[in-house]
Amino acid sequence: MAEFYIGDRPVGPDEPAFVIAEAGSNHNGDLNIAKELIDVAADVGADAVKFQTFRAEDLYVEESGEVEYLDDDRSIYEIIESMEMPYEWIPELHDYCLERGIQFMSTPFDERSAAELAEYVPAWKVASYTSSHIPFLEHLAKTDKPIIMSTGAHELAEVGESVAALREAGASDLVLLQCVAAYPTPISEINVGVVETLHEEFNVPTGLSDHTLDPVTAPSAAVALGACVVEKHFTLDKSMEGPDHEFALEPDELDRMVTAIRDTKAALGTGEKQVLEVEQELHEKARRAIHAVEDIEAGEELTEENIDILRSGDQDTGLYPKFYTEILGQKAEQSISIGDGINWSDIMD
Repeated sequence: MAEFYIGDRPVGPDEPAFVIAEAGSNHNGDLNIAKELIDVAADVGADAVKFQTFRAEDLYVEESGEVEYLDDDRSIYEIIESMEMPYEWIPELHDYCLERGIQFMSTPFDERSAAELAEYVPAWKVASYTSSHIPFLEHLAKTDKPIIMSTGAHELAEVGESVAALREAGASDLVLLQCVAAYPTPISEINVGVVETLHEEFNVPTGLSDHTLDPVTAPSAAVALGACVVEKHFTLDKSMEGPDHEFALEPDELDRMVTAIRDTKAALGTGEKQVLEVEQELHEKARRAIHAVEDIEAGEELTEENIDILRSGDQDTGLYPKFYTEILGQKAEQSISIGDGINWSDIMD
């Protein structure tokens, strides 16, 4: 049963994981590249493709200095400014996603960008570093859209403050994503177990925003632990210019990730232990039962020499092994041929 819907896609623990292919700013300012990214996400079966919408002046102080991990001589302000997605792209990208059968999403980093996106996105994605921006969270909560919030670089208590603010402001459909704000994230640091912690603590659907380089391990582990949403950056080519390409998945890796997520969810099954249809043949032929290993005459006693517990194969199945000691010493009601399964009707009252 779905907790809620993002567009036409159900989100919840009993539904297929909602996969967000994070295009981010990997469009490199080229609308055609943005559409190619949409094509890739749609072709591999992702549920949504997500961009990022921001304006540097609404995000960083102008004298913001440099960030070491980007290995770029420009200030972070200049880098962010160069990554801005034109607002006029939004309707066109939305329509192209609609045409390709995939949800259009974009993370807003400020109220101005949120206003530009509001008509076109079915849900809000809150980035980790925005997740403690309480006034902005309250603004998004009042729009009555589902909210997916990453929690990187925040303690559990801080996440609790944000969740409380969202709920107080009216947000009812909320997903929390475990995230480690390191690009890339070492596999040993991704801490997928937090997916369970967030669910237990806040009783909401949870998931993973993954920045490891491996396309399969963390997403599959997250789904196995109950993740309802999985998000991961992707690109057309890791060698492209820009800060987010190097740690993003290439198209074939994104395809592997989506396949692994779907297969993991399928492998989890219902959790109900029963004999499945695919097991029926061997259930009849390979489970052990009580069979005659010699011809037995009517009135003859059943002994360890003339009966045994064997697999039935094509013979009619006899009693289950648990009845073996109970029928030893009983007498045959009728003649029993070697190999026949022995049932209660074969035994004298």
